Amino acid sequence: MRESTQILIIGGGPAGSTAAGLLAREGFQVTLLERDRFPRYHIGESILPSCRPIFELLGVWDKVEAHGFQPKGGAFFQWGPEEWEVRFSNLGDDTPNAWQVIRSEFDQLLLDHARELGVEVIEGVSVRDIEFDGDRAVAARWYDTKDPERSGRIEFGHVIDASGRGGVLATRHLKNRRFHDVFRNVAAWTYWKNAKPLSKGPSGAIAVCSVEDGWFWAIPLHDGTLSVGLVTGRDLFNDSRGRLNGDIQAVYDEALAKCPTVLELLDGAEQVSGMKVEQDYSYVAENFAGPGYLLSGDAACFLDPLLSTGVHLATYSAMLGAASLSSVLRGEVAEQDAWRFYNTVYHHAYQRLLILVSVFYESYRGKEHHFYNAQRLTSDERDHLNLQAAFDRIITGIADLNDAEQAYRLVQEHLRGGESGDPNPLNNLNRVHEVKQSPFDPANAVGGLYLVTEPRLGLRSNGATPSDPS
Repeated sequence: MRESTQILIIGGGPAGSTAAGLLAREGFQVTLLERDRFPRYHIGESILPSCRPIFELLGVWDKVEAHGFQPKGGAFFQWGPEEWEVRFSNLGDDTPNAWQVIRSEFDQLLLDHARELGVEVIEGVSVRDIEFDGDRAVAARWYDTKDPERSGRIEFGHVIDASGRGGVLATRHLKNRRFHDVFRNVAAWTYWKNAKPLSKGPSGAIAVCSVEDGWFWAIPLHDGTLSVGLVTGRDLFNDSRGRLNGDIQAVYDEALAKCPTVLELLDGAEQVSGMKVEQDYSYVAENFAGPGYLLSGDAACFLDPLLSTGVHLATYSAMLGAASLSSVLRGEVAEQDAWRFYNTVYHHAYQRLLILVSVFYESYRGKEHHFYNAQRLTSDERDHLNLQAAFDRIITGIADLNDAEQAYRLVQEHLRGGESGDPNPLNNLNRVHEVKQSPFDPANAVGGLYLVTEPRLGLRSNGATPSDPS
């Protein structure tokens, strides 16, 4: 391993490998340290169409397409008494494909691609601490995960923390992670063989089906298995587990018995793995950037599995970070201005999705059910998010003016306690995940800066006087 590097990436998941690959393509020296040895298991198997343009920019899309992952035509929702579907083909003729992926294979593919682009990838190495010179991050101390006695130090010019929910910088050094009062849930899941195909919705769709105390996902994978997971409130999960002698399988089975759509898929199927459990705390770091460093993917923020936004936010933030850092290193933009662009655009993307997920949960009509009431943004949370500004960002992100007016009414009615006549909260907001308030548009410049990919990935000035991006 090098003793010093121009750019250090911590973490080899989608955020880290995407950022590393894009920076290597720009000609920079990049070292990536990954705690595990790939392939390794990971949850987060449903990929949104918004990832395709980023993977095309990275030069990896053809490999993803050729791998044989399950094509995903959209999603099917059974939410209380309502049923609807989202077909990606309805979002426009140029809508890219999406996939259901086995993450061990998907993440390996991305990491190997980063290697091919010239990234020095070191697996089985965990970052213990970051060293600072004043406020500036300057070096990392690492150790071998199998032999902690083997350790070392690597200096860097800049570091991107893509270390996932562990968040080396946010949790160990900056102490700037703030947990939301919503989405404090638990996911419990397993895998099934010989499940039946979903008879409703688009081909290869993820099924999202509510039950009184939560909801299930069902994701078909290309190896013939079906990923089926329960999401429920932490307190509800713990109460059920206590009542059922600590048996997680029993908690899962009891909830599954109340979900006829998923039960139909599993009629005659065989469970082929043990139960896996993860707690889904929703959090966000107060700042995603500082002197010498950026936070990307789950290291910066984590939302909720409901709308499958994890890989989208990871790769989107990786692209933003790579563009911002590239312009800094080429001397085109001052670091402070580039970091302001990155911090503002990434926070806006996260807040849009946070509001969308909250609207989705609040669309559930069973107000007597504790789980759905627990997902509501509190008054303090709404004040902190500056909802009016967030509404404006959602509206300006939708091209059709009529859709914008309906979206504004829908969000206001749901978040302010009213009812909407439209049972599908995605009808007018399903383009939010495409981030139509594009950072590529000079009209949406932050501090006079916007993102470009030609002739090189980076930031460009729109010629306007820098202004407060908040």
